[in-house]
Amino acid sequence: MINSESEFENSWGNQTRAESYSRLEFPNSYYLAYRDLPKIISQHVSGKRAIDFGCGTGRSTRFLKQLGFNVIGIDISGDMLELARSKDPSGEYQVVTNGSYSHLGPGRFDLVQSIFTFDNIPGWETRTNILSGLRDLLNPTGRIICLDSTPELYVNEWASFSTKDFPENLIAKTGDIVRDIMHDVEDKRPVEDIYWTVDDYQKMFREAGLETEGFYKPLGYDSEPINWVSETKIAPWMIFVLKKF
Repeated sequence: MINSESEFENSWGNQTRAESYSRLEFPNSYYLAYRDLPKIISQHVSGKRAIDFGCGTGRSTRFLKQLGFNVIGIDISGDMLELARSKDPSGEYQVVTNGSYSHLGPGRFDLVQSIFTFDNIPGWETRTNILSGLRDLLNPTGRIICLDSTPELYVNEWASFSTKDFPENLIAKTGDIVRDIMHDVEDKRPVEDIYWTVDDYQKMFREAGLETEGFYKPLGYDSEPINWVSETKIAPWMIFVLKKF
């Protein structure tokens, strides 16, 4: 099991993979990540000012725009943001560095959305510092919605992923590198993520001055026109709704 931060490479941090990922919308298992978000957002979020943290090629930013949000997409990858701008010329996208978000306006935002981003961020201290910086962007009633992979994603088969070639995932601990193969993109090289347990997410949130207001693990329905594999019984994604304390 590889657990060194220095050995982790963000799979989407190069031009070839960024372009591959930019063509991905909401297929198969990814549909479950987004299906329930409009309802969750409407239940927990008041107001329409939003930050999309780790927006990548802008899929999640465009999603928020369609829900009526005035949203700024932020990411550390210039390659990703160039693709985001090409798909959404009227959108606002900014390159940022980890933890440095004060220029966006402390206490200004109703929602900070993070979809799949922490799957690609190694290091407890780095993650906590980033969350603290995002927390400071929230107004008093603002919420962070953090959606990431469940630990179960890395040890099961899915409509969008395969993990059977990586038995070392079975003994992963928080902070370890885990791998899977994506079915929905042309690039079939293994994708590397950072494994993190639910309990350690909760501990990290508290250290960043956040508490959990809601927690969701969407499952697939047999009535949906998708050939689910494990998704009707095991959730590939988990959604935390966080508020300041």
